[in-house]
Amino acid sequence: MILSLSSVLHAELTIEITQGVNDPTPIAVVPMGGVKVPENISNIVSADLQRSGLFRPIPRGDMLSLPTQESQIHYRDWRILGASYVLIGGLQQTPNGFELIYELYDVVSQRKVFRKSSSGGTSALRDIAHAVSDAVYEAVTGIRGAFSTKILYIEDLRRGPKRYRLVKADADGARAKVIFSSSQPLVSPAWSHDLKQVAYVSFETSRPAIFRQNLVTGQREQLTNFQGLNGAPSWSPDDSKLALVLSKDGNPEIYTLDIASKKLTRVTRHFAIDTEPNWTADGKGIIFTSNRGGSPQIYQVGLASRRVERLTFEGDYNARSRVSPDGKSLVMVHRENGIYHIAWQDIVSGDLRILTETRLDESPSIAPNGAMLLYATKHQNKGVLAAVSMDAGVKFRLPSKQGDVREPAWSPFVN
Repeated sequence: MILSLSSVLHAELTIEITQGVNDPTPIAVVPMGGVKVPENISNIVSADLQRSGLFRPIPRGDMLSLPTQESQIHYRDWRILGASYVLIGGLQQTPNGFELIYELYDVVSQRKVFRKSSSGGTSALRDIAHAVSDAVYEAVTGIRGAFSTKILYIEDLRRGPKRYRLVKADADGARAKVIFSSSQPLVSPAWSHDLKQVAYVSFETSRPAIFRQNLVTGQREQLTNFQGLNGAPSWSPDDSKLALVLSKDGNPEIYTLDIASKKLTRVTRHFAIDTEPNWTADGKGIIFTSNRGGSPQIYQVGLASRRVERLTFEGDYNARSRVSPDGKSLVMVHRENGIYHIAWQDIVSGDLRILTETRLDESPSIAPNGAMLLYATKHQNKGVLAAVSMDAGVKFRLPSKQGDVREPAWSPFVN
């Protein structure tokens, strides 16, 4: 039985910060002035920045004043509290919704860092808040913020006709929305780079099949219906093709599928199992998992040359790799001493770093700014999502209130 729906869930995922950096930047996110609205924008910004692990928001109760404009800022008060930055702003109503004008100040140098504005309709208050977080994060760290991005994940409710749900949510887990549900398993969700489509594997037919779904209209299209495996879709950088795994000729191999013409092109040809493709950042190659060397390892194949190169040599198991947005590194499931970790590796040098310490970590997905990744793990015998920074200094979990959560996919930048 298949059920398709589009509904908003409430607080499906919560956030539990489990590790931050040793010396986060103290920042005062002053409650925004102006019109009152249902969403507390200052609280959302504080939570975003704290979740990054790089900031320590100063509690509102400790603030000696609540300025909403530059003339009301007394730097001595903020120095007493140890704040490095002060964020103020005011929200006003417009004919089309709301506009927030906000300003960031450097307490040490006593100067304005920037003055910006963000606007949106009445349903876009969280978008406005995330835009503020992105601007502050980039101004202080030099790295583009990813708080405005989205995530996909699969939720297993363990029973019922709607047992498996494909869910889209904000990067902080808020505004969760079911985009498809089924009594049969759903796996391997993948974003298109324009954020208008997703691809995934559904078992709603007699065998696994790859579907793509328009996120605006909800329209679905079944792309594959071959005997054997039909799995692991990955969008090319220009969204014109999918890389996928098919075993229609007897052995799992990597193929590409042209979305417009539906032309299939076989990429690998080997008696071993080739699976889990992911495009390189420039779209000229595909990284995949293969046991052609005797154990699962990561390989790269050039689409023009068909030349295959092995990329991983540490550990007896490396799989489910994802390429970083800059194309210089990858993350993967890595096994050492029988324990599965999430690991990072520099593609050129081969330097490898273990990022997680739990035993059953899987399905890494990198944020579009390359600063953090999401993965699936177990916590208190329940499937949950977790996040870790690329230097392993920041960690947090996003447990669900019901069921198991797995297979996260972090979206590209929204704009």
